[in-house]
Amino acid sequence: MDTRTLVRIALVAALIGALGFVPPLYLPIAAGVPITAQSLGVMLAGLLLGARGGAAATALFCFVVLLGAPLLSGGRGGLGILGTPTAGFFLGFIAGAYVTGLIAERLGARGSLPAFLTAVVAAVVGGIGVVYLFGVPVLALAAGIGLPKALLGSAVFLPGDVIKAVGAALLATTVLRSWSVAVQPRP
Repeated sequence: MDTRTLVRIALVAALIGALGFVPPLYLPIAAGVPITAQSLGVMLAGLLLGARGGAAATALFCFVVLLGAPLLSGGRGGLGILGTPTAGFFLGFIAGAYVTGLIAERLGARGSLPAFLTAVVAAVVGGIGVVYLFGVPVLALAAGIGLPKALLGSAVFLPGDVIKAVGAALLATTVLRSWSVAVQPRP
């Protein structure tokens, strides 16, 4: 990896951490589980850095959190995160960023969809679908509820996650256009 890529990975990891400081939104029907902005960062990681870079940035973020940095919503961090009902969502961040980036790369290479629509599809499938694929079963197990109940309880967060996917797509397509202009050789 070149220096530019490593810097971008570190910056996106820092962005995911910074999004943990955005005040969470608590919905009465969400049983005290906050809606946070960090899944937006996971989607952006895959969209901006691709599969490998996005997974690397998200893995770096997760590693720093597990070391004890209080970067998750509410100032949480440390190995204790792995014992919570939301541990699957946290660990699903890495796979979610990877799949988001992979879909964006594959669909973008085909050019069959506009860049924005490609980014929305990638963010929804990877940043929501894959993260929920990891998170919902762990939630069901840790909370001692059945899978259908955990899925139903998680569905409350889907509208907000879709809004974050659209926002990530808008941000990513804008940033990527800027990056492509910035790296063009000057005459």
